[in-house]
This record gives sequence, structure tokens and C-alpha cells, in this order.
Amino acid sequence: MTSPMPVPPYPHPAPPGAWPRSPAALARATAVLLGLVIATDLFACYADLLEMDVTKDVVDGTVGGDIVDRADRADALYGLSGILQGVALLATIVVYLCWLWRVRVNAEVFDASRHRMRRGWTIGGWFCPVVNLWFPRRIVADAWDASGPWGARSGHPLVNAWWALWLVDLFLDRLADTRSRRAETAEELYEAARTMLLSDALDIVAAVLAVLVVVRLSRMQEWKLRSGEMPFPAPPPAPALG
Repeated sequence: MTSPMPVPPYPHPAPPGAWPRSPAALARATAVLLGLVIATDLFACYADLLEMDVTKDVVDGTVGGDIVDRADRADALYGLSGILQGVALLATIVVYLCWLWRVRVNAEVFDASRHRMRRGWTIGGWFCPVVNLWFPRRIVADAWDASGPWGARSGHPLVNAWWALWLVDLFLDRLADTRSRRAETAEELYEAARTMLLSDALDIVAAVLAVLVVVRLSRMQEWKLRSGEMPFPAPPPAPALG
């Protein structure tokens, strides 16, 4: 006689009326938009290098009409890159938060006991000062734990690497912006552009890691949905109208 498979423990019930839905479509859209962020960051790196090149020539004493034309072009591209980055980031934030809400609701159904934060913090945690330095990472990590196979050891090296780079990049971006606004000499403009170049380069790496987190977590949830490893049976289909 075959022994029945053990049932995973779910010490806390899932939210009433909640049922997981595939995050695949939102994950693809988020990954595409993160790719757009990477593209705008690459363009920004090019603009940063042009800004550094022309300001270095000014520091070295280069004069003439050519340096003025180069400076105007570098400034125009520098400003354009900032606008493109802002538009790409805004679009990505909207779709990313929709994806994150979906995986958070799914994760509550998979295992409600894993979550240390209320569901509202899934969105609010990104916008509240101070707590936005660690709440979002915690929410993603909890969803990661709840979405893994039952009994598997949890670990968050990918989530931790993404979040650490995001925080460092956030600090460097603020520093570069402050230096740029306060710069009064060519040397100060050069240092601001160099800091911004480092920030944009780190943002590329952070965006790549964010794509990996989105894809990996979404695949974990897709596997969970297909495996049938659920705390309760699927709800019956809604009755037909008419």
C-alpha cells in the first residue's frame, strides 16, 4: 500500500477570496521595460563620457569655437539622457509595481505565514522615507520564500545583490545630481560627470539583476501553480449567466 504524500503545513490561511494568477505577462512587460532602462543608461554613459571629455579639455586650457560647440553638444546630450532615463524609469515603476503586487498576492496564497509585512507595504514601502531603504527588499524576499518548493532551503543572494546595488546607485545618483547643480568650475563639472558615469554604470548592473529577480521569482510561481502544491483546492468555476 502506497503512503500518501505529506501535506505541506500552512499555519496561516490565505486571504479570503484570494487565488493565485500567473505573473508571466507582467513579468515579460517588466523585463522589457527594464531593458529600456538599460538602453537609456547606456546612452547616459555616452553622454557622461562626452561631458567628461569636454570639461577635461577646458581644464587643460583648450580654447576656440570648437570647444564651445562640443560643450553645447555635450550639455544637450547630457540633459536629453536625463529626460529619457526619467521617462523609462517612470514607465518601469508602474509596471513593476503591478508585477510585484501580483506575486505578493500569489505568495500569500502559497504560504501566508512567510510574510512579515502587510500587503499594503508592497506599494507603500517604496514611497515612505527611511523605511523604503529596506521594506521593499523584505517584501520581495518573503515572496521568494513563499514561492519556493515546500521544504526547500531559502536563500536570497540574488535579491540581496540587486538591492545592495540599487541602494549604492541611489546614493551615487543623488551625489552626482548635487555636484552637478552646485558646480561652478570645469573641474567641478568634470567630477560631477564622473560620479554620474559611475551611477549610470551601476544602474545598468542593478537593472540586469532586477530582470533576473523578476524572471526567477515568476518562474518559481509558475512552477508552483503547475505543480498543484497549493494549500487548498482550486475554487469551482463561476456559474454561467443566462
